Amino acid sequence: MKAGDFVPIESYKELLKDHGYKLTPQRRHVINAITDNKDCHMSIDEIYREVKENCPEIGIATIYRTVQLLEEVGILSKQYFDDGCHRYEISDGKKHHNHHHLVCNHCGSVIEIQDEYFDALEQHIEKEKKFKITNHNVTFFGICEDCQKKSGKS
Repeated sequence: MKAGDFVPIESYKELLKDHGYKLTPQRRHVINAITDNKDCHMSIDEIYREVKENCPEIGIATIYRTVQLLEEVGILSKQYFDDGCHRYEISDGKKHHNHHHLVCNHCGSVIEIQDEYFDALEQHIEKEKKFKITNHNVTFFGICEDCQKKSGKS
């Protein structure tokens, strides 16, 4: 499963239940906000603004607590793109680490890349250094194809 793939809300309900939690309306609103914006990596403020449209009584503290819980149980994953805030997306599920990102320094676009680029490197590190990797996160910063074309650089 790739981040952003459609997952029925029932699977999130089950995952929460497995960890001793319920799918409350607030948690459902946060999950919906992120899945409705699956091509974005949303900050807490962006999640808050999105949820507030459907649930005007919700407070920012509830969003923080809910996002933290959803990250702890494995529904959300946290990313940092060097823009001053953490961003969240639906987790890759059963995988022990998520996909990775290319971030454009000009327009801020984020392109997702999958783990097959890193499988051999991870295996090499584990064998060579006798180090069991449980997770990793890779973000490359540069200039996307569109911005290169606009500036005439390749």
